[in-house]
Formats: sequence, C-alpha cells, structure tokens
Amino acid sequence: MPPMYRVVLRRLRSADAAEVARLARLSITLHGSWVYMPRTAPAYLDYLARLDEEGTIGLAVRHAEEDTIVGLVTISGITRGGYERAILGYAGFAPTTGHGYLTEGLCLALHYGFTRLGLHRLEADIQPENTRSLRLAARVGLRREGFSPAFIMIDGVWRDHERWAITAEEARGLAPCAPWQLPDT
Repeated sequence: MPPMYRVVLRRLRSADAAEVARLARLSITLHGSWVYMPRTAPAYLDYLARLDEEGTIGLAVRHAEEDTIVGLVTISGITRGGYERAILGYAGFAPTTGHGYLTEGLCLALHYGFTRLGLHRLEADIQPENTRSLRLAARVGLRREGFSPAFIMIDGVWRDHERWAITAEEARGLAPCAPWQLPDT
C-alpha cells in the first residue's frame, strides 16, 4: 500500500487561474525578486500558454485533503539524447509556507521527472541570496555544483546563480523524500 500523501501533483490548468493569481498576490513579499508569479487571471492564462509553447511542464502542488494549491513546480528545458535532463523551478505560497508541503511536492516532482519522464538529471538554478530555496534544494537531495556569475536575466538584470543538481541514481532511496515517493513504475 502506498504511503499517505499530504500533497499531490497535477498539471496546471486554466481552471487554476483565480486561485494561483490570488495566492501570488498574497505572496508578493515572500517571492520578492526570486520568482514572478502571475497576479491576475489573464496573466496566469498567458503564463500557462507560455509554458505550453516552451514545452515546460507546470505542476500544481495541491494539499491532498483540502484540494487547494500550496505550491508550483515547473520542469523546463527538457533535453533528450545524451543529456536526458531538465531544469526545476519551484515556489510556495505565503499562506502555507513552513509546513513542508513544497518539500513533499518537490520530492514528488523529482520522482515524476525520473520515472514518468525518464530523465537522468534534474537541475535548479538559485540566486545565492535566496536561502530558503537553497535549503529546500539541499533538503530534497540536490547538491551544489557551482556558481555562475551573471547567469540569468531577471527584471532586466543579469543575476548570479548557484547551480544545484541530482541524478536519478542519486535520488533512489533518498531519506528526505522516501515517505513521499511513489513506487517505481
């Protein structure tokens, strides 16, 4: 019997527009300059269309019992062939931070990427000042690989980032994620 989950993942959809926009407005201070979330329903629908155009998989982290969104995870830049890799993006929301929901959701996203998508490697690029995100990456088993100055443009400014990653082999049996992992399929 699979373990009990506090969160579940599901693909983002247009019906999430009002909920995501409301949560984004409530989380402006939490997100700061680290991440931009659409704050209106039309902006969310544009965001969703961009994800589709870019081949990005957008996942809602939902509270299993309350059926409310507690975070988002994206899997983008999927590269096949000799790489079999992708980039993780993630964000929680102010009303539910500090409960471990995004930790669980990110563990499920790792499992999804390694099993359902058949990826070998997942990476996250994190601004060094974003200590909450750095701690989350470490908590789910990603390891710091390096530092890239002026790596990603955000709000018109080239910002430094730390590069974090994990491979499918490293993720197998990780203690922090074990209670939330699905059995291999």
